[in-house]
Amino acid sequence: MLTGVSVDYYGRLEQGREVDPSPRVLDSLGEVLRLDHDGRQHLYRLAGISPRPEAAPVEEADVSLLELLHSWPDSPALVLGRAYDVLASNRLAEALFLGFPFSGNLTRSLFLDPGARTFYPDWHAVAESTVAGVRLADGLTPGSRRFRAIVDELRVKSPEFVTMWEQNNARGKRLQPKRFAHPEVGLLELRVHVFGVKGAPGQELVVHHAVPGSTSAQSLSLLGSLTATWQSGQAPRG
Repeated sequence: MLTGVSVDYYGRLEQGREVDPSPRVLDSLGEVLRLDHDGRQHLYRLAGISPRPEAAPVEEADVSLLELLHSWPDSPALVLGRAYDVLASNRLAEALFLGFPFSGNLTRSLFLDPGARTFYPDWHAVAESTVAGVRLADGLTPGSRRFRAIVDELRVKSPEFVTMWEQNNARGKRLQPKRFAHPEVGLLELRVHVFGVKGAPGQELVVHHAVPGSTSAQSLSLLGSLTATWQSGQAPRG
């Protein structure tokens, strides 16, 4: 009764004699059975169809995730939202991006901030990877107003974004080194680790890490020391 289907239909569904339930029926079942996100996804997979996107809530980083973020003083770390909005960052990440204010969204800043091409020595490769990631994330949350606003703005303001967007590449972030030209400590080559946030599908925890003993590790340590100095009251140079 609660799902709006007949007893006979529901019986055939449970017994496996009905193998083609509609998305509406699956939505109703998920609601009546009070399934969480994982349960709904599993229900759709059992039915052999792709899960329907859920309404995206207002994004914010969970308190426990913030505690984890700030427990890594030696690794720059960010929490990114579905559309690459920066939801949180630790102190070393803020110091790493000194001179490259990301305006709340990494994709916008990458294409619209004049300092991006200096900050990222391999700007073109970073830009292509970012656009492919945005394309993939957009497909997972079709109809997102936030995605549409960012994509529409960049299509107007950045011809290079248009060229990369129209290539239709869709690819998630991968473990790979990325180079940063920092105004205080020089060139850094850092490995970028990306973790999906289980409690907030679509969010990502991005952690930067230098190879132990490398020049970049020494520079990152220096940056941490400078960060402590700035926090004690001295303003950064530049």
